[in-house]
Amino acid sequence: DLAITVITAFLWLVSTFAWARALADIKMSTGASIIPGIESCKAPATTCRFASVTTMRTLNVSVVLGLLNMILWGGNIWFLYKDTNLH
Repeated sequence: DLAITVITAFLWLVSTFAWARALADIKMSTGASIIPGIESCKAPATTCRFASVTTMRTLNVSVVLGLLNMILWGGNIWFLYKDTNLH
């Protein structure tokens, strides 16, 4: 049980960091900073403006909940360790 819980907690930590990095990339790819890179916006007498993007508040919450869940798994590791002969 202890080994499986350690592996699960580690994989949860890695996947949470991967999701946080992907979310940062999504925010950068959909933000106002992409306007200078659009070829049609570079044409003379063309005006491009950034209107808005959908809020990503729920995605931010998913990253925070992923980290909190990893802390929960870490607590489980401690209690499982206390039940083994290693302690």
